[in-house]
Amino acid sequence: MRITDIVFDIGGVLADFRLKEFLMEKGFDAAMIRRIVKASVLTEYWGRFERGEISEEETLRGFAQADPAIADELREAYSNVSGMLTARDYAIPLVRGLKAAGYGVWYLSNYSKKAYDECGSSLSFMPYMDGGVVSFRAGMTKPDPNVYRLLLADCGLDPAACAFVDDTPENVDVARALGFTGIVFTSYEGLIRALARLGIAPGEI
Repeated sequence: MRITDIVFDIGGVLADFRLKEFLMEKGFDAAMIRRIVKASVLTEYWGRFERGEISEEETLRGFAQADPAIADELREAYSNVSGMLTARDYAIPLVRGLKAAGYGVWYLSNYSKKAYDECGSSLSFMPYMDGGVVSFRAGMTKPDPNVYRLLLADCGLDPAACAFVDDTPENVDVARALGFTGIVFTSYEGLIRALARLGIAPGEI
């Protein structure tokens, strides 16, 4: 079946998730950044927050349980996350070019409501997309197969006609198992080559 739609992950594909740089800009040194990341991203509370299961305050308390000595630093680190995500330079031209070539362009991404709200102005490519699913609204995160199924149902997509692009191989494996054509993102140039092999080329904008 011909590919008619492309589904993108956001962070690591269309936008940079620049957590370490963001924390450096807040004045934390390398050792503290390692502790903050370990006590936040690497805990269950990060995923639960992305799924919308717990509030921001509950999330911060959970992070503090992982490393009580830096509870204040954790709160400062995540008090405002504007700037943690920034759109990549090619994002808008890529999305608009695919749209100009007649493809549907969608997103499926893991995001907390806080990140989505506070980094929204940086995700300048999203208004050009046809729609999609973010985890805090779905109550599920990738690689749960059900969040892919929700995308298909909500957006009226046929997986056999969709290419799925993500920088996490596990997420791509699940997409393939559900019938998508999977592309593991490693670079923009690699993505363009992978799309070309499928007969897909962005149009002129």
